[in-house]
Amino acid sequence: MKIIPLQYLVALLFLSGCASFSLAPDQAPVSTLPPVKVVNLPPPVQAAEPTPVVAPSYPNGPLSSIDNSPTYSQVVARMTPPVDLWARIRRGFAMPGLESDLVRDREQWYSARPEYIFQMTERSRKYMFYIVEELERRNMPSELALLPFVESAFNPQAVSSAKAAGMWQFMPATGKSFDLKQNVFRDDRRDVMASTRAALDYLQKLYVMFGDWHLALAAYNWGEGSVGRAISKNQRAGLGVSYTELNMPMETRFYVPKLIALKNIVATPGAFNSSLPLIENHPFFTTVDIKRDIDVALAAKFAEVSVEDFKALNPSASRPVILAAGTPQILLPWDNAAIFQRNLEAYSGGRLASWTVWLAPTTLKTAEVAKRVGMTEEALRSINNIPPRVVIKAGSSLLIPRSSHMETDVGVHAADNGQMSLGPEIVLKRTVVKAGKKDTVASMATRYGVNAASLAEWNKTTPAAAFKAGQAVTLFMATAPRALGKSKPSSKPQNAPLQAKGKNAKVVRVAKK
Repeated sequence: MKIIPLQYLVALLFLSGCASFSLAPDQAPVSTLPPVKVVNLPPPVQAAEPTPVVAPSYPNGPLSSIDNSPTYSQVVARMTPPVDLWARIRRGFAMPGLESDLVRDREQWYSARPEYIFQMTERSRKYMFYIVEELERRNMPSELALLPFVESAFNPQAVSSAKAAGMWQFMPATGKSFDLKQNVFRDDRRDVMASTRAALDYLQKLYVMFGDWHLALAAYNWGEGSVGRAISKNQRAGLGVSYTELNMPMETRFYVPKLIALKNIVATPGAFNSSLPLIENHPFFTTVDIKRDIDVALAAKFAEVSVEDFKALNPSASRPVILAAGTPQILLPWDNAAIFQRNLEAYSGGRLASWTVWLAPTTLKTAEVAKRVGMTEEALRSINNIPPRVVIKAGSSLLIPRSSHMETDVGVHAADNGQMSLGPEIVLKRTVVKAGKKDTVASMATRYGVNAASLAEWNKTTPAAAFKAGQAVTLFMATAPRALGKSKPSSKPQNAPLQAKGKNAKVVRVAKK
């Protein structure tokens, strides 16, 4: 008998199993193959305990339809960022609109001045990317990037009549409450990064307080206390408390409509006869650490930018020198940072700063200070912004020329806390009077309101001395100059003799020193 190989046997069994599975239960398979000789195989390996088979579960009842809804997220990430920063700003618009006549009025005002719009937006190109980045990082509406247009036309050197400064227009007290340092060498209200950080901190705080961006903006302009009182007043009267329903000053009434009008123009500039300059979607500036005091002109030279462009990125540096202890970083155009570092490392010209700080040891006149530090009075006034007819009070910090051999930079305390304190200059008039009988230095000092020791010095005598009757006594009388508004106008002629006190005293003559 012919023996069938094992592999054919296995295939035959598989096919016969498939065939039997396809037949009805009452049918038996019919084999047409010849008889198979059974071969004794080795005993099978003992198998492990078989896993119980779970019967499949089928749904009962009628079938239900499946809703035609997507199973993926609605948010689709863009593969490439927008090339134009304006497009990026538009994507982030999230503030409620405001339909009012004031918005349409401001739209017409701005659209009638396309050159003004272009000038403001052109100025903003240095700062806009950084502001948009900060807003996105905080998940804040991108409309707020347009707020410096309303506040300062994006001029970081802007100063209002109320003494608000910088492109975000911080008042001195509000700036200090948000850690914006203000001293004689630096004003962080003008600093691009510091003022932006403070402005967004403040706006976030106001939004948490009022729960509404329009009210938060009103509080930024008018003050949180004023907005809070206006809301309370309306609540007591049973009135609404939205931005348009509050009673507020005209400046604040126009404040949010200005921002919304600018938003609408940025959204569709063509509809408003406006043109926006291209602002590319990449950083304009980067930070550079400085470790030594350095003149502004020299820093600009190292960076190969104009002094004007350097000051535009570093507007808080109002003096001709940057003190590293107080301002450890500067901003430079992105492509110029490496140039600055390369030129700084290659510099072999000696000192980097031509100026240092001098502290006034006592209250002095400007001329006296100039003489002490080796400057002309005019140069001292110019470099330190000292007005005429004032004295410099003790502890004031002044910039003076740095000697060629001075290597030490200005310390942290002076660089971070320098202040200028001025007072009205006292004008002294020389007056000569005649002493009466029994007059002494003390009695005449009391009579004319002067210091006894000074009176004795003016007359080359001692404070305990007595004058002879009829003796000429020299006095220097102090009067505040009228230019500073410290003196009241007198009805007497300017050269009228001083009225002496006491029946035995007479005025001889009056002469100006």
